[in-house]
Amino acid sequence: MIITRTPLRISFAGGGSDLKEYYLNHGGSVLSVAINKYIYLSMHPYFHGNKYLLKYSQNELVDNVDDIKHRIIKQVFKDYNISGVDFNSSADIPSGTGLGSSSSFAAGLTTLCSTYNNNFMSLEDIAKYACEVEIDKLKEPIGKQDQYACAIGGLNFIKFNQDDTVAVEKVILKQEKIKQLEDNLLLFYLGTTRSASEILIEQKKNTIKDQEKVNSLHKMVALSVDLKRELQKGNIDAMGDILHSGWMYKKELAAKISNERIDHYYNIGIKNGATGGKLLGAGGGGFLLFYVKEEHQQNVKNAMKDLEEIEFKFNFEGTKVIHYNR
Repeated sequence: MIITRTPLRISFAGGGSDLKEYYLNHGGSVLSVAINKYIYLSMHPYFHGNKYLLKYSQNELVDNVDDIKHRIIKQVFKDYNISGVDFNSSADIPSGTGLGSSSSFAAGLTTLCSTYNNNFMSLEDIAKYACEVEIDKLKEPIGKQDQYACAIGGLNFIKFNQDDTVAVEKVILKQEKIKQLEDNLLLFYLGTTRSASEILIEQKKNTIKDQEKVNSLHKMVALSVDLKRELQKGNIDAMGDILHSGWMYKKELAAKISNERIDHYYNIGIKNGATGGKLLGAGGGGFLLFYVKEEHQQNVKNAMKDLEEIEFKFNFEGTKVIHYNR
């Protein structure tokens, strides 16, 4: 049996500039971090010959790879010529909550299948292939940031170049600054999951046709550069203002990114001491992230008592094999 563990991610600034419709024309950048919430995938030879037994949010038992309903599994299994396996998936956080779960799954499955075939891939190659699967082969209306954030792990400034290449720069902080950043980030679950596709499709169209939306993305990219600079200077508290500015710009990109409920809880967080925050993911639901200095954290937590708080730390390992027994 082989078991992989792949982190989910939090995106701080620049989200949306990883869409091809934007970065091929302007170049994009995102600053994000992987966290210690994971997707676990396991696989071993199946007892019944060349059948496929798949257990994720659904159960599948099929004779042929083309009969697999899960699109990512089907594509990666075909690419890696995987057959006769018992496959299992589990996760710490529900999918559709803005933490990059589909791309974490794709990166983890790539790690799993390459290891199963006794091949070694670098973390960058895993991320690149996961992008090819989701964006090029399956035509999902998503960007590239999640695959790289989840595959590589750590705190990264990720550039999306106009020649379609990706460059990952580690943001190096002293340990006490990492702890300060971890401790001052509060994450609350809104209790809803959503499909990002509809929002992203609208956002992609706006990126092509609406210059005001493009200008908002320009400002969001600039914020990611500002955030990298401020963090490297040790100015961790700059995170709050940059998160807030980015969230204001992001809400301009598509109609359903926010709603009355999201705005209600966001405003509560700000009124009770958060210096900034944002909704994670494409929009519409999932997790609210706030930057809150220590002296105001209890006020924010009390004000958010209707929502579930999720505690987390950063992950610096990326996708990895945690069990190997052939």
